[in-house]
Amino acid sequence: MPMTGLRMGVVGGSIAGCATAIAGTRSGADVTVYERSGGELRDRGLGIVIPPALHTRLVGLGYLDASMPTAPVASHVWLARGLRTAREIARQPSPVTPCNWGLLWQSLRANTGKARHHRGRPVTAVGRAPGGGALIRTAEGEEAYDIVVGADGHRSLTRQSLAPGLEPTAAGYAVWRGTIPMSALTGHPRQRELLREAWVTLGFPGGHGIFYLIPAGADADPAERLLAYAVYATAPAGDEGRESAAYVREIADEHFPDEWADIVARGEHVSLVRHPVTDLHAPRAADPPFLLAGDAAGITRPHTASGAVKALEDALCLEAALRDSASPGEALRRYEAERTAEGARLVELGRRLGVAQVERAPDWGTMGQSEIDSWFRAALAGTASYLYEG
Repeated sequence: MPMTGLRMGVVGGSIAGCATAIAGTRSGADVTVYERSGGELRDRGLGIVIPPALHTRLVGLGYLDASMPTAPVASHVWLARGLRTAREIARQPSPVTPCNWGLLWQSLRANTGKARHHRGRPVTAVGRAPGGGALIRTAEGEEAYDIVVGADGHRSLTRQSLAPGLEPTAAGYAVWRGTIPMSALTGHPRQRELLREAWVTLGFPGGHGIFYLIPAGADADPAERLLAYAVYATAPAGDEGRESAAYVREIADEHFPDEWADIVARGEHVSLVRHPVTDLHAPRAADPPFLLAGDAAGITRPHTASGAVKALEDALCLEAALRDSASPGEALRRYEAERTAEGARLVELGRRLGVAQVERAPDWGTMGQSEIDSWFRAALAGTASYLYEG
């Protein structure tokens, strides 16, 4: 039944925050979102992928607009460097729905309904209220809520209430993520056509790169595309102050096939960020009146492509729990039972994929279809991943 009269405070206004705000409003709760940023996030144009079935479900439920541009593909192609040019070593069925992060956020934000959004108001503390419920404190004062959702990312303040002192663990390597305009593919028709039908893994010694097309972003033509990439490698010693684009170009020049080196090493980069790869799993995804969603509840290595996916699935679980429970406490206990286990599974899967693809990366040039298939079955170890269901 609807949680009429329930007051829910959401700490964080990104993907997880907007999605859980929709879950709350759809369940009848009075929702307030506290957004640290004073501006909109729609111009953050990095790429993400989500399962096609999840995208369809979110559109059907009204979390996402059917008009939000996506760039679906059906296959996954593995490449390695031949003498100088790329050699296809494997191809697998792997349907995904690539999205532009900023457009996904914009669609979620527009569908939060009657939720109130306090922009530019960072939360300074959360705590338990003396008579039950929880308190959210900002520079302007404090407010009481029946449920507080921590959707405040990998450095979550809310998580400290459930797991004091818990910090992410470094994997020992990094990921460089960025976007390149389609003009960089001019003169490379084979690569352009490949990317229109598949997402691509390009293996090189000690790492790999992931490439796929995404919608161009805010104010662009819905059919316009960007080339999104994620390059995984061990950063050289003393790299902390090094300009990120320079190192990505070095990797491409040294290890990529000629045509891909031309695209990445000599092409313009619309956006580029470097992240150390880390993981973290909160021992409990909820402890009434607190609930953790998205990266606040757990950080998995990005090989699983589950950051935004997990946040969206957290929201769907929260909505179902609120609708099917007699009290906020019961709803949060149901959420905790499901999402804690899922978070642990994803963290362990991410670690195995990181070992297989970076820490102990194979000699990609010796791999073929059968070797890729058997190698990846061993890495998955029976664990499900929507990326590799085929």
